[in-house]
Amino acid sequence: MSHPVASLWAATAAPAPDTPPLAGEHKADIAVIGAGFTGLATALRLAEGGASVIVLNSGGPGFGGSGRNGGQVIPGLKYDPDTLDRLYGEATTDFAGRTAETTLSLIERLRIDCQARRCGWIQASVKRAHLPLLAERMRQWQARGAPARMLGAAEMERRIGGRGFVGGWLDERAGCLHPLSYARGLARAAIAAGARVHGDSEARALKRAGSAWRVELSGGAILAEEVVVATNAYTGPLWPRLEETVVPANSIQVATAKLPAELLGTILPQGNVVSDSRRVMNYFRVGPQGRLMMGGRGPFAEPRGPQDYARIVDALHGFFPQLREVPIAYRWSGRVAMTWDHLPHIHQPFPDLTMAIGYNGRGVALGTSLGLAIGEHLLDRSRPLPLKLSDIKPLPVHGLYPAYASIAVWYYRLRDSLES
Repeated sequence: MSHPVASLWAATAAPAPDTPPLAGEHKADIAVIGAGFTGLATALRLAEGGASVIVLNSGGPGFGGSGRNGGQVIPGLKYDPDTLDRLYGEATTDFAGRTAETTLSLIERLRIDCQARRCGWIQASVKRAHLPLLAERMRQWQARGAPARMLGAAEMERRIGGRGFVGGWLDERAGCLHPLSYARGLARAAIAAGARVHGDSEARALKRAGSAWRVELSGGAILAEEVVVATNAYTGPLWPRLEETVVPANSIQVATAKLPAELLGTILPQGNVVSDSRRVMNYFRVGPQGRLMMGGRGPFAEPRGPQDYARIVDALHGFFPQLREVPIAYRWSGRVAMTWDHLPHIHQPFPDLTMAIGYNGRGVALGTSLGLAIGEHLLDRSRPLPLKLSDIKPLPVHGLYPAYASIAVWYYRLRDSLES
């Protein structure tokens, strides 16, 4: 299964490692279903710990959302630290605050060539009503040692080079990378550690086989003592009702042609990545070859043509009117898994079956860190998972999610528009 050619990431990625389809019957200590950041990080840690691991994916490593996102390495979860303390405890808040550092340090250790750097993330606001909320969020992370500070309108203009931003906060823990090159590099590292990674190998069924699990494919099967399901927004009917716990929303992106030097020197000149504070937000950065990239929420149906990207292009031109004459060179999409509570979930319907799902747009740092933590836990059960286990609870009338999720997006956009 090939990666969409319209993606700037696919056009500029490092070569993919050899991950041939799996054929025949095989045995492993642990089977990992999904070769995104979570599955590959899990497999890497397990293989480094001496376990025999086989990874399966319907496409090549990073085929899904892991290879199609904005490449922003942002720490934390959707909720602020004080709320996370109440929901989970301080250990989980600490884990969430370290996810960017965990990811960037892993890349340094493995020497993955994926254009990774600590560049700082700006959560920007076009709404004055949001500034007190951002200041409180910044204060809570600052109180926990994060290098963070508020930015006024003048500094926002200098750092972003766009119009309309009234303020925001800078989190210097964050970074950026080339997500598809990172996924491929993570796969290469897992293979070097001893894991077997197989693309074009979709898991069709997961069944008990005595005390073990049998993962069935169209051309073979794996018998494994344990299984990790790390399919996130690309989860199918492999396990009863799991895919019904999330809304698989399309995040769409565009990238401009290469910016002329005079424009490139004024747009995000310090290399920060940005997302805005609205409920239906946009995110942007300068990507490979000096192209401005912008993404945001797209239609729930798979985009079919340029018309499905018009809202994002309008947003790009609204923030950066100086780019109206610069062509849009790339358009692509990927799915993010949205949960009802905007938080990730780890399920263990059986002690030897672990599932991680629902990153809500924070998958680069969070997916990597959860994968490493799951691997640690499976190697040594005394090492706790960073999130409390939760039951699989399907969303009501999940089959109608395109309708009710579209209504929710419309409502959120209305609330955004009514705020000052």
